Amino acid sequence: MKKYSLLLVALFVWFFVFHPFILSAQMLNPVKWTYSANRINDTDAEIVWKAAIDNGWHLYSHYIESGGPLPTDFNFAKSSNFQLVGKVIESKYLQEYDKMFEMTLKYFAGVAIFKQKIKILSDKPFVIKGTIDYQTCDDKACIPGSDAFTIKLDGAKKTSVKNDTNAKDTTTAVNVGPDTSYKEKNASKTAVISDDSNKDLNNLSLWGFFIFAFLGGLVALMTPCIYPMIPMTITYFLHGNKKRSRAILLASTYGLSIVIIYVLVGTLVAVIFGEDFANWLSTHWLPNIFFFLIFMVFAASFLGMFELTLPSWMITKSDKQADKGGFLGAFFMAFTLVLVSFSCTAPVVGSILAFSANGEVLRPIIGMLGYSLAFAIPFTLFAIFPTALNSLPKSGGWLNAVKVVLGFIELALGLKFLSVADQTYHWGILDREVYLALWIVIFTLMGIYLLGKLKFAHDSDTKSLSVPRLILAIITLSFVVYLIPGMIGAPLKALSGWLPPQTTHDFDIASMIRENGGSTGNNNSSISLCEEPKYAGKLKLPHGIKGYFDYEQALKCSKQQNKPVFIDFTGHGCVNCREMEANVWSDSKVLKKLKNDFIVVALYVDDHDIELPQSEWVTKDDGTVLKTLGPRNLQFEINRFKSNGQPLYFIVDANGNTLTKKPQPYNLDIENFLRFLDEGLNEYKKTSSKKSNN
Repeated sequence: MKKYSLLLVALFVWFFVFHPFILSAQMLNPVKWTYSANRINDTDAEIVWKAAIDNGWHLYSHYIESGGPLPTDFNFAKSSNFQLVGKVIESKYLQEYDKMFEMTLKYFAGVAIFKQKIKILSDKPFVIKGTIDYQTCDDKACIPGSDAFTIKLDGAKKTSVKNDTNAKDTTTAVNVGPDTSYKEKNASKTAVISDDSNKDLNNLSLWGFFIFAFLGGLVALMTPCIYPMIPMTITYFLHGNKKRSRAILLASTYGLSIVIIYVLVGTLVAVIFGEDFANWLSTHWLPNIFFFLIFMVFAASFLGMFELTLPSWMITKSDKQADKGGFLGAFFMAFTLVLVSFSCTAPVVGSILAFSANGEVLRPIIGMLGYSLAFAIPFTLFAIFPTALNSLPKSGGWLNAVKVVLGFIELALGLKFLSVADQTYHWGILDREVYLALWIVIFTLMGIYLLGKLKFAHDSDTKSLSVPRLILAIITLSFVVYLIPGMIGAPLKALSGWLPPQTTHDFDIASMIRENGGSTGNNNSSISLCEEPKYAGKLKLPHGIKGYFDYEQALKCSKQQNKPVFIDFTGHGCVNCREMEANVWSDSKVLKKLKNDFIVVALYVDDHDIELPQSEWVTKDDGTVLKTLGPRNLQFEINRFKSNGQPLYFIVDANGNTLTKKPQPYNLDIENFLRFLDEGLNEYKKTSSKKSNN
């Protein structure tokens, strides 16, 4: 009897304790995998994994930030028969905020498809082996999973594919995780041109996308490359038709032309030249010099050197008589605005153009419509504004004075385009002190003109000085006084986005004091780098920060000094980058952390002058070879971090793994930036501690 009692107890324990776990292990298999290979051409193929997910369960994306659940990873056994090209591309995902992980997660329900492009290196048939590591969850539990796959490929013939669901692979695997190399191939266009602020544009409705693009256009209106168009627009329409109805019609034509050119030309340009055309337009010397010359010509015209009209062969006789330039002139002005505004390269433009390059039709048109309306509405009002001025009394020739003042402003603002080309190509002709000297002279002459002490041939005599004119003169000359300390190194933070970077200033007293140990608390002269930074002869970090301009160099130093890497995606022509450096980086707490706690690397995305050694060239999928520093860094930002905007800051460990939940974009909130730095630093210490304990 005692024996049977013990047997019953054993059965009871087995059934109620161990049996459920065994059943779970046998029955809970919520994801079924199939895989195949599609031959693209003689040397390229695409591996495709398809996951069938049970109802109520979900599978996580391949791209999950650190601190979250396990991503779906594809591990390949080492092989000399093929090499990976680009990153894993995945089908459309769902997204929602997860309270447990305190982050927004990307996941799949029902079906998920993953693709990986490979280049075939073998002429003979071979086998690709690997494993899929993943995690699935429902409302009650999460289950880790691992499936082996074996795919057979012919070297030069059509792909022969077989699923081997029972394959067991114990070969050492190479994880397709964060690639720390610059040589990573160009990712599929469906997986680029996005950051945390716009990576979910696909999920927006068309109305939502329209509003997003419109708001992006309003933000872009605040960038310096747009401001020169304001005086140009006002002055051009000042000498327009005296008839109010005709003038309003021309102004409306101007606004409508802006929309049409943006929608049609912008979309076509993206299809023909690709989504990175806007970056070329903003950083290459050719368009920047062209814009500079346009503004200098307009400035000379406004100052009275000549009357600016379109050639007679471009306009009809009736238009010429009715209004100098007529409707074609308004169209020309709109076309100029569109070209100039493209050079601002706001991230939203890159996102919109990426949709067009990916083959979508309606979404990029809707996006460009919203973006262009943000420009068209205020500039149409600027064009109508001179109509009201024309209706005012013309006593004293004050209307001409308005044109001259705007000419001075145009002259000063146009220098920004020459500065971008100068910084990008390291010509050294318009460094900070030269730029400031020109502005001081221009605005001093403008102040003298407003006081009536400087006259042009077409000016009428000023018998007395009006109060508004005196006030403008005071404001202008006060601005000159504000500029003067900049000649000896004053930061002039209010103009940080307009001026060349502080590092181009030859006579910078603050920098001299800092380098000689005169600053307190933020001096890192005693902190040495691991090795001489590449390109240090042409590139510099602000505020005396010591760092690198090469990603792999920074990772190497990170391992040696046991510090996280602070990545700064920046550019010579990046206005917001200069504002961040002048207003946020300069804070004593921020500066101390950057100097002491991080390995700082500045990756310039618009430097076309620094040539790379052949071993560091990068070849894109379309065959384009990137041989200079800027394009290589931009492609790296797109491939590795799924973004093309600047400034953008990341914190990674020595293996290139991100340490923060999201990157840090342009944000002048110092406390927010400090939280970002602390988050990365704390995560680095936490992961380093785990490794040391293991």
